[in-house]
Amino acid sequence: MSSQAPTEPSSTSGVGSQDPVGRSIPDFPVPAPLTSHGPGRIIAMCNQKGGVGKTTTTINLGAALAEYGRKVLVVDFDPQGAASVGLGVSPHELDVTVYNLLMERSASVTDVLCKTRVENLDLLPANIDLSAAEVQLVGEVARESVLSRVLRPVVDDYDVILVDCQPSLGLLTVNALTAAHGVMIPLACEFFALRGVALLVETIEKVRDRLNPRLEVDGILATMYDPRTLHSREVITRVHEAFGDTLLHTVIGRTVKFPDSSIAAEPITTYAPTHSGAAAYRQLARELVARGDAA
Repeated sequence: MSSQAPTEPSSTSGVGSQDPVGRSIPDFPVPAPLTSHGPGRIIAMCNQKGGVGKTTTTINLGAALAEYGRKVLVVDFDPQGAASVGLGVSPHELDVTVYNLLMERSASVTDVLCKTRVENLDLLPANIDLSAAEVQLVGEVARESVLSRVLRPVVDDYDVILVDCQPSLGLLTVNALTAAHGVMIPLACEFFALRGVALLVETIEKVRDRLNPRLEVDGILATMYDPRTLHSREVITRVHEAFGDTLLHTVIGRTVKFPDSSIAAEPITTYAPTHSGAAAYRQLARELVARGDAA
């Protein structure tokens, strides 16, 4: 299924309205078409806690950016392969995956690259083989920079490269942070999710100091937000108090449509294009472009 053109007017970010922490939501206009593509800005989707919406955000942000004419590459960097499955690729049936690119110098990115059913959106798939890379890379020279080497041949072909990290702060995640220009931190609106953010920010700062001086935090994305609960509202307020405007204006609400679209193996932007979840990810895409964090 091809991605559908966005149907909203020039902006639907709710100019004059407020986000959940009371900030006025700026105008996030629909991005102008690009006359050329690349070099790609690499964004690592990172949080060591599982179940916070990393894969959902990677898939749906990628699809929303693709709708706006951006060429997007999703790198599935989680041995669970959820991003691959969510984009309609069965990773366990593949002979080569991102694991082969990391471990075999002879492996070519073009041999692993998969087209998805969404126009302008490609995938480097992963499966359980990737779990072995964490151990095998330990003895490699420049082990933190292997993903950077893998992406080098294709970085000029894309406008945005989204790396879906596994829920840990191990060597694979450090590889993603070393390759990235920016980090997006999806954070579920629950207190347990809050606890690990300080550790993650500390890891990001260490990678910036020692391996990748260009690395910056693009933003914290509140996910699974339910405005009806005091719990959700308190968590998002705490995040804003701790991290200020690093908290993005866009908030992703809790809805059954996200797991439904995952089962259907397609982004919500094509599964339920008029749903509020699709609108939220389109707004996130526009917010990143407006901030200069995406092309």
